[in-house]
Amino acid sequence: MHLFGLTDDPSVGTMSRPWTLAVARDDLRQTTIAAGDPPQLSDGEVLLRVARVGLTANNVTYAVLGEAMRYWEFFPPEPRGLSRRWGLPPLWGFADVAASAVSEVPVGLRVYGYLPPASHLVVRPARVDGSGFRDASTHRANLPTPYNAYRSTSGDPVYRADQEDLLVLFRPLFYTAFMLADQLTDNDFYGAGQLVFSSASSKTAYAAALQLHGRGPRVVALTSPGNVAFTRSLGCYDEVLPYADAGDLAVLPTVYLDLSGAPATRATLRERLADQLIRDIAVGLTTQVSNAATAGEVFFAPVQIRKRRLEWGNDGLEQRFAEAWRHFTVAVLPRLEVHTEDGPDALRQAWQEVLAGRTPAHVGRVVTM
Repeated sequence: MHLFGLTDDPSVGTMSRPWTLAVARDDLRQTTIAAGDPPQLSDGEVLLRVARVGLTANNVTYAVLGEAMRYWEFFPPEPRGLSRRWGLPPLWGFADVAASAVSEVPVGLRVYGYLPPASHLVVRPARVDGSGFRDASTHRANLPTPYNAYRSTSGDPVYRADQEDLLVLFRPLFYTAFMLADQLTDNDFYGAGQLVFSSASSKTAYAAALQLHGRGPRVVALTSPGNVAFTRSLGCYDEVLPYADAGDLAVLPTVYLDLSGAPATRATLRERLADQLIRDIAVGLTTQVSNAATAGEVFFAPVQIRKRRLEWGNDGLEQRFAEAWRHFTVAVLPRLEVHTEDGPDALRQAWQEVLAGRTPAHVGRVVTM
């Protein structure tokens, strides 16, 4: 039985009891904090104590697409004393096993995976091995399986203790970028002469661009005026344009990779490129406007992951990912400034900052729980 209840106690930021930060599904700016007693474990369950998480535009994407892509279903609000008006946007981070009713999953094991914006999570481990386990909780049975995996740090080829912040900020984004770049190359770039990224200063965009630059088509960045200099400094784009100059793009076969969801940018490109816009792909978004409905198609990383697991095997996929990750960390570390804060109040503030787009492109926000 999971015991959580609502509280308006201003001292919640320093409490040791379990807590949850929830956002209103119909207005992501509204938040509440739920507090309660420790969950009671049943046989086959494990209690994770969340240690540190990252906050990026990727988490906003999960919330904006929460209904359409079922992201709200991973961490239901009801066991935490919350109505369905509230949602728990998934985060990525590290957690430690605090209590275990599964002999193969020892207390103290540190894992990386999909976590709620909360201090604790109860999971039901299955397929336990040296690399970690999967959560076989009933409510997650029909959700995309890559999000149900919890990777043991001791069995993770890319884990380094001194790179935990980099992993919580970039690993999920980089996996998306890695599979996006792979899908594009796998399809010979759909015959494009240029690949155009919106929100090109975002972590997902430039992680993909770093893998695509110099491999065929020109890689072009569209970004806000304030991010032009930073985006050029990355060295992974052949051309960097502010959004106002999107109408000056070269007219040649183009794949548009939309991470901004801005209707005006899409309209400009469609007018400028006409039938030379051969693919219009929504990859995620860094604003609160869903681009899935107006784009030609939506990129969903688990689809390409499943394809490559069949073709390369899991070990082959992991080996390629680890190699790409090592190259990426060398490129990104000198440009990253990590801001670390602690506790539920800090998590709430970080959510508001990222949601409002007030986090600079070179800054990563990490919250210890």
